[in-house]
Amino acid sequence: HSRTKDLPALARTADILVAAVGRPEMIKGDWVKPGATVIDVGINRIPAPEKGEGKSRLVGDVVYAEAAAVAGAITPVPGGVGPMTIAMLMANTVASAYLAAGLKRPSF
Repeated sequence: HSRTKDLPALARTADILVAAVGRPEMIKGDWVKPGATVIDVGINRIPAPEKGEGKSRLVGDVVYAEAAAVAGAITPVPGGVGPMTIAMLMANTVASAYLAAGLKRPSF
């Protein structure tokens, strides 16, 4: 939680760190325990003047380059958990349709 007391110290104890605070690049590399798995759920659009006036880019809640240097595994933004979210949404939609039709839930 973004208001947790001494959040960096607490984060450094995690073997699996899930970032979902909704603040671009809030979680710094020195918050990550060496070898930890970092799952960045956040997706934020920030200005990208290097791409031109009015342009933006997507970043997560984790400073990717810093955390990647420390973590054992890390999900990127974009392209990390987003595709998995869509896949599970579709699977749940299909399962719901089967159940609504009185059919056995499919296994995937």
